[in-house]
Amino acid sequence: MSREGGKNDGTVWERLFKELFENHRGKTLGSFIGLAISLSIYKLGFLWTIFITICVFVGYQVGRRMDEEKEGLMDILERLLPPGDRER
Repeated sequence: MSREGGKNDGTVWERLFKELFENHRGKTLGSFIGLAISLSIYKLGFLWTIFITICVFVGYQVGRRMDEEKEGLMDILERLLPPGDRER
């Protein structure tokens, strides 16, 4: 079926999500993150969800440092981890 006016504005859902992300980005992302965490706790359990959340946070921090400071992964690991036998 064709629409009146010939302009394709997308579906109702596309317009709704566009409106939400443009005008209420923080609330929308917070709601989706809350939903994802609650589903994770339901399916995986509390401790697995905490473990996964910590891993995601650490990965985000390493990636952010790589982006902001233009460091390589090995530079970051050398700075964070204790010195050891690195001659291998």
